[in-house]
Amino acid sequence: MALIVHKYGGTSVGTPEKIKNVAARVKSVRDAGNSVVVVVSAMGHTTDELIELMHQVTTDPDPREYDMLVSTGEQVSASLLAMALQSIGCPAISLTGGQAGVVTEDIYRKARIKEIKLDRLKKELKAGKVVVITGFQGVDSKGDIITIGRGGSDTSAVAVAAALKADVCDIYTDVDGVYTADPRIVPNAKKLKYISYEEMLELASLGAQVLHPRSVECASIYNMVIHLRHSQKPDEGTYIMSASQIEKMGGSKMEKQAAVRGIALDENIAKIGLLNVPDQPGTAAKIFGALALAKINVDMIVQSIHSDGSAADMAFTVDRPDVKKALDITEQIAKALNASKVVSDADVCKVSLVGIGMVSQPGTAAKMFETLAQEKINIQMITTSEIKISCVVKKELGKKAVQVLHAAFGLEKVA
Repeated sequence: MALIVHKYGGTSVGTPEKIKNVAARVKSVRDAGNSVVVVVSAMGHTTDELIELMHQVTTDPDPREYDMLVSTGEQVSASLLAMALQSIGCPAISLTGGQAGVVTEDIYRKARIKEIKLDRLKKELKAGKVVVITGFQGVDSKGDIITIGRGGSDTSAVAVAAALKADVCDIYTDVDGVYTADPRIVPNAKKLKYISYEEMLELASLGAQVLHPRSVECASIYNMVIHLRHSQKPDEGTYIMSASQIEKMGGSKMEKQAAVRGIALDENIAKIGLLNVPDQPGTAAKIFGALALAKINVDMIVQSIHSDGSAADMAFTVDRPDVKKALDITEQIAKALNASKVVSDADVCKVSLVGIGMVSQPGTAAKMFETLAQEKINIQMITTSEIKISCVVKKELGKKAVQVLHAAFGLEKVA
């Protein structure tokens, strides 16, 4: 008998009919002799609708009350699924994150999970019930309901699976796996049977929206296998696991893998530049320290030195929703530093190649740059790591860049 954790996203439980379909799937897994824990998101666009209601009441919500409000969406999904399971003869109980023992940091809206107390979960499982848990939430040291950020239901599911030492964490969504590129952009993109934690973490953080990065990070820490699957199809999806586990499952060794295994496109970025910044110690610390204090995430950073060495130009990228706030802060710092100008450009996107095989196969960057040059796609910024290469290009050319790179690296044939 296996212990299996299922997670269903908002689209998978978006209607009563879909909830009934989920219940039938869960029952079939339990009837096969398995113990099942289910983590659910709020139905459809419920969270967005709750936030819209909030904005009709206040433009400056108290963080505690914000979490109290948005956490109710998952409670609706969990209780309805438990009822649907009971109606077809499957014992089930719904629990909030707090009732399930999920303990978080004392930070509203974006806390991290500290621990999961398993007493209640183990008791209900031992009684033969399917346990349905609200994702995205837990309780802090005061007993207040705390949410763990948008997309946090993935993280909840993986954390619960890791704490229970489950055999697998099946994450059901409206896609049937991880592809070499977005199939809406590249119709012949190939679904991957396996992908390493490192590759998935890069893809998730670079714009591929199939999994939340924190869930992949949690899975890698606890070596929890994630199986990403389509909620309306019985087919296998993509297994996210360690490189050594992939080899045991019959996948390629790192040295034999294709250099590139996936391409991500992030159209949600903006570029900010500072011109003629004094080239002296502490300049970067002042700029990026101020942005960090404002909780603004900075991604790519490029600095170029003027010929006389007295000044430099600096450019960096931020998420597009943060660009106005980031610009205000940057302009304040620029005045203090006597920089000549601050410029911004929201008409950009980031195209990234990801593959653990890059470590042992040189020439990937050169091939990427040559391919883009042949298509007259100008590269504005570049950043690299051992398993990724990212380029900023004009937004209107982003999809074309993905298509030509997918063809150039033969990703439709990737194993």
